[in-house]
Amino acid sequence: MGDEAIRVRNLRKRYAGGVEALRGLDLSVQAGQVYGVVGPDGAGKTTLLKVLAGVLSFEAEEARVLGRPVPDGLAEVRHHIGYLPQRFSLYGDLTVQENMDFYADLYPPDSEGRRTKQELLEMIGLAPFRDRMAADLSGGMKQKLALLCNLVHRPSLLLMDEPTVGVDPVSRREFWTLVFELQRGGLTVLASTPYMDEAEQFDRVALLSEGLLLREGTPEEIRASVSGVVLELVCEQPFQAARCLEGTPGLHDVQLFGDRLHLFASADTAELRGALEQGLERSGLQVRRLRRVPFSIEDVFLRLTA
Repeated sequence: MGDEAIRVRNLRKRYAGGVEALRGLDLSVQAGQVYGVVGPDGAGKTTLLKVLAGVLSFEAEEARVLGRPVPDGLAEVRHHIGYLPQRFSLYGDLTVQENMDFYADLYPPDSEGRRTKQELLEMIGLAPFRDRMAADLSGGMKQKLALLCNLVHRPSLLLMDEPTVGVDPVSRREFWTLVFELQRGGLTVLASTPYMDEAEQFDRVALLSEGLLLREGTPEEIRASVSGVVLELVCEQPFQAARCLEGTPGLHDVQLFGDRLHLFASADTAELRGALEQGLERSGLQVRRLRRVPFSIEDVFLRLTA
């Protein structure tokens, strides 16, 4: 099937009413990569996944999955593709085992030899719950079941639309550990996520906003793609601090990160630090810590969309 698992050029999708969800998107996913499409709600992530799965019409100069044109050629490679939609789509009134059996029966026998169902259950961590109704599983376990049912036919490409949204942090980590283990076995993954921290783990990342590709590359390339510095400020009342620091000379933007602020500036200078401290003191706030930190992918996204 070649080294390129997915290739799209000038991909566009306009919905009825004139909403343009994808605006000239170019992407290339190499076989064996875990590729992340990252952006907030409305960025076009779900639309892209549905286009690649062959369930939405679109316009493009080129759109190929596993070497076949989308959508006409997908029938030839459908059994090599797994697709996890955004919402849990399995059968709540069937057990874990029954859901897996049902999905296994949808595909022709694999002459190369599939993993046994027991092996899959143990690998995913659902063997102790094989007789539990899917509706009674936790959010994280439901996503593991969805992953399990997409592996029974041994796909070479897995498309996942925000697979960890609504899942607790521990289950998120366990889920991605499974995905990277599958990658080591040769699986190619294209996953969308609104979580910028997840993007740090991927081989390559595409940052989307309102249907536009803002940046594309490795996490290191993304982090190095913007100029300036990030200063991390820890102080009391960060909301109030953010308001009073806006407009400080030399400061481009202020963003709240949990209990701290990220300050975007052209350079880290003594003059800027002095101005920041004075501005906070005038509002009765005291700096607990002010230090320069590396750009994260989330910092880059905020910088590009400020």
